[in-house]
Amino acid sequence: MNRRTRLLLLIGIPVVVVALGAVLFGPRIYAGLQPEAPAPLSVQDPATTPTTGADEVSTEEEPAPTETAPEEAAADIEGAWRVGEGSQAGYRVEEVLRGEDVTVVGRTDQVSGTAEVADGALTEAVVEVDVASISTDSGNRDDYFANEAMNADEFPTATFTLTEPVPLPELGAEVSRVQATGTLEIVGQSRPVTADIEVLRDGSTVRASGSVDVTFADWGIEAPSLGFVEVEDTGQVEFLVELTR
Repeated sequence: MNRRTRLLLLIGIPVVVVALGAVLFGPRIYAGLQPEAPAPLSVQDPATTPTTGADEVSTEEEPAPTETAPEEAAADIEGAWRVGEGSQAGYRVEEVLRGEDVTVVGRTDQVSGTAEVADGALTEAVVEVDVASISTDSGNRDDYFANEAMNADEFPTATFTLTEPVPLPELGAEVSRVQATGTLEIVGQSRPVTADIEVLRDGSTVRASGSVDVTFADWGIEAPSLGFVEVEDTGQVEFLVELTR
């Protein structure tokens, strides 16, 4: 073996090793560098804030729900309510990066709506979410979501509309659980859904959080497949609403 051959081997072997390592371990390293996904929205942890670009989720703790006095717990909750500040909504979906799972969470605080309570039940509710304002840790992903997947220019809002009354337990600082049946309108198409909801009362506010399992194809949405990244065809719509008078 002459000197030139030995030199080529000395240079070539490390290059091959590095390239092979990039193929085998690159996706895993990339996945490990992704920000940890925030926990699901919860009535017991309203401090979680929407992500905007590369912003990190706030870990600042908020006071626990106010203990409601017996006379206040029995107070009339009948009548009209509105979705107030502190409300959030968004989605949670799994991406597969060459076998490595990455959880993606998009959120927005641009949430509005109304609700009506009568005869001890939630009888009406409409919650609207501004689709284009939903953000993750990636601007490119958000652009694709708003413009390609959701066609936000034509369909700027996603809307949940209650279709069946929801009997309400006596609300206080302890979490109660209910189910709400309604329709979820996305990209102009409505489908029936059922949401599992946790609800509690915090002083003059009623707080509710939950999620809806969705299969994107049911709304005519194609989960993107971009070569080394594939998005699962199912996910969850998550929400936290602060109802106030």
